[in-house]
Amino acid sequence: MVTIIRNADVYAPEHLGRTDVLLLGGTIAAVGENLKANFGGAVKVTELDGSELILTPGLIDGHEHIMGGGGEGGFHTRTPEASLTDLTLNGITTVVGCIGTDGVARHMESLLAKAKGLEEEGITTYVYTGSYQVPVHTLTGSMMKDIMMLDKVIGAGEIAISDHRSSQPSFEEFARIAADARVGGMLSGKAGIVNVHLGDSPRMMDLILRVVRETEIPYSQFLPTHVNRNEALFCQAIQFALEGGTIDMTGNEDIDYWETICDEVRVPTGIRRLLDAGVSDDNFPISSDGQGSLPIFNAKGEYQGIGIGKASSLLKEVRECVQRENIPLEIAIKPVTSNPARILKLSSKGRIQPGMDGDLCLLRKDDLTIHTVIAKGQIMVRDGKPLVYGTFEKRG
Repeated sequence: MVTIIRNADVYAPEHLGRTDVLLLGGTIAAVGENLKANFGGAVKVTELDGSELILTPGLIDGHEHIMGGGGEGGFHTRTPEASLTDLTLNGITTVVGCIGTDGVARHMESLLAKAKGLEEEGITTYVYTGSYQVPVHTLTGSMMKDIMMLDKVIGAGEIAISDHRSSQPSFEEFARIAADARVGGMLSGKAGIVNVHLGDSPRMMDLILRVVRETEIPYSQFLPTHVNRNEALFCQAIQFALEGGTIDMTGNEDIDYWETICDEVRVPTGIRRLLDAGVSDDNFPISSDGQGSLPIFNAKGEYQGIGIGKASSLLKEVRECVQRENIPLEIAIKPVTSNPARILKLSSKGRIQPGMDGDLCLLRKDDLTIHTVIAKGQIMVRDGKPLVYGTFEKRG
C-alpha cells in the first residue's frame, strides 16, 4: 500500500500548514511539499486530495469498554460490544480496552480476545489488566506478570475508588497496585500506569494523593479518569494537574441531558479552565468511556436508570473546544492524539512525522467532521462512509 495525501492542512498536532504526507505500507514515510512515489507501475499509488481538508493523527481512545460493560441494572443492562465502525467512523484508530464494574461476567480472557479481533480487523488495540475490583483480576494470576508478559497489556485499570461500586480498597492495597504496576512497566518498557476510576464520593482523589505524598511513587504513576464528573472533583483535578499529575476527562455525547441531573463539567469548558489555570496542554487526555454503562443512582445509591458511553464523544469534544471555547485546533486535538500517546508510551502513535504509524484522519474544514480515516496505512473510511467493516457488521 502506497498512499499520498496531497496539499492537506496538517496538524501534526502542531500546525504545519499545507503539505503532502506519504505512506508506505503502514508507516508515514515522508512529510513535505510535492512528494513523489514512482515504482514504475509495479505498485499502485493511491493519491488523496486534501486541499479542502484538515489532516490530523488518528484518534487514540485511552479508555473504552470494547467488549461492553455495565450490568448495574441487572443482566439486561449489560452494554453491547464495540464494532469496528463504531471506532473508525469516529476517527479512532487506536483504542485501549478495559473491563469496568463487572469483573465476573466480563474477564481478561474475553477482553484480550476482543482486542485481538479488532486488531485483525484493522486498528491498533491495547488493554488494561483488571477491573473495578481489588484484589485485581488478572489473566496470569499476577498483575505484574500480565503487564510484563502479555504484549497488549500496558497497565492496570480501571481500578475504582471513591465509588459505592468499588471494592473499597485500603491505602495499603491501593499503594501495592501502583507499585506492582510501576515495576511491571519498568521491566517491560511499557507505561505500567494505573487507570483509576473516580466516583462521586467526597473522598475524591484522597487515596491517590496519599500514595504520592506518603510513598516514593510519583504522580505520573496514575491516570485518574472521569475527573470532570462533578465540579468539586474537577477543582481537585486542576490542583493535581498543577502539581504534575495527568488527568483524564471523559467525553459525553449527551452532555445537554446529563447537565440537567448533575454538575458534570463539559470537556471544552474544563480544558479552557485548565489552560487558564496554567496546566500544561500536554497533561490531559480525553477518553470516551465508550460502550461503558452510565448508571444513574439517587442519593441513597439506588439504581434509577442507565445510559451508554459513545466513541463519537471524542471528536465531538474536539469540535466543541474549537467552536465553543475558541481553543486552537493544535491544542484541542492533543488530548486525543499526542497526549495519550505520550502518557501511555505508545511511541509510534499520536503524531504525523516520518517513522510513525500510518494512522490519520482527514476532517472537513467547515465542521470538523470525518471525511477519511486511515489506520495502519489502510483506508478504513472514505467520504464519511466505511470501506472496511467488522467481520459481522452489515455492509452499507
